[in-house]
Amino acid sequence: MSGRMKQILQIAATYIGTVVGAGFATGREIVEFFTKYGSAGFAGILISGFLFIVIGTKLMIMARRIGASSFDDMNRHLFGSAASRVVNILMLIMLFGVTGVMLSGTGALFREQLHLPFQAGVILTLIVTYLVMKKGIDGILWTNSLIVPIMILFSLVLSFSMFDFGGRQLFVADDFTGGWKWLVSPFTYAAFNLTLAQAVLVPLSREATDESVIKWGGFLGGIGLTFILLNSHYVLYSVPRVLSYEIPIAEIVGGLGIMVHYFFVLVIYGEIFSTLIGNLFGLAGSLRKNMRLSSNAILISLMLGSYLLSQVGYAELLHYLYPVFGMIALIFLAAVSAKKLN
Repeated sequence: MSGRMKQILQIAATYIGTVVGAGFATGREIVEFFTKYGSAGFAGILISGFLFIVIGTKLMIMARRIGASSFDDMNRHLFGSAASRVVNILMLIMLFGVTGVMLSGTGALFREQLHLPFQAGVILTLIVTYLVMKKGIDGILWTNSLIVPIMILFSLVLSFSMFDFGGRQLFVADDFTGGWKWLVSPFTYAAFNLTLAQAVLVPLSREATDESVIKWGGFLGGIGLTFILLNSHYVLYSVPRVLSYEIPIAEIVGGLGIMVHYFFVLVIYGEIFSTLIGNLFGLAGSLRKNMRLSSNAILISLMLGSYLLSQVGYAELLHYLYPVFGMIALIFLAAVSAKKLN
């Protein structure tokens, strides 16, 4: 494989790996944003996919052109020096909050799916995170290059398992005319994920040899996210009473045998981990520019803080933090969309 192609695939994999997380892997996030709107969810995913391709790519190209090394620089460019201070603080809170959610998610996964102690999942994850983070952006690129193909494979396994669709129609007119929320949801979903993903997408843009590598990486990353979302929604759409399950995907996997179950656990863990390291990387990069502390001291402090936050519990953190973050994210999406590329 040529060096150029390798770069394109690494950018695409890192983009996908940064966006997907605990809610995505369990199916809960997909149900909340798309599947609860029935067949209109398919249209919603296509809107989100378009935004991932266009805005995600624009974000990376903009970051490269202005020489941004972290989301601080990007926000200064988008909002001006005064307003960007407020936006940066909100971004730090969002990233830190979601990092705590992800870490708590690993503990919940160990407890619920492997019947191991909650703390075992959290502490093991912190140790592996520290080892990956010490390698910087190379560690994140390598991790996502490993995790993302496994995620896509799992997505295909689930789709094939549900091939007998149970007679549900892929288009139901009432799903589109029954309300307008299905149309707002994809914008909120894309905004929230792109806002957090910029913590990795901005420094990632500096790794590319030229802009065409970024364009192809952003395009393939957006297509990959759309494919996994459509696949997962297709599977969840065929599950009766899908809204009543805490981990909807687990209900499907439960009937497919023990090997698929452990594969499922591995995929969820990988998806949580890829988002966790992306968020920590963004947090550490921002704090390094604003604090006179060593990289190691910043990383250990962030991990300790994330550990304390994770003890609150996965469901509680999701419930209180995500709606607030979604509103902040819409402002960011509007700003990137309106800003012209220099």
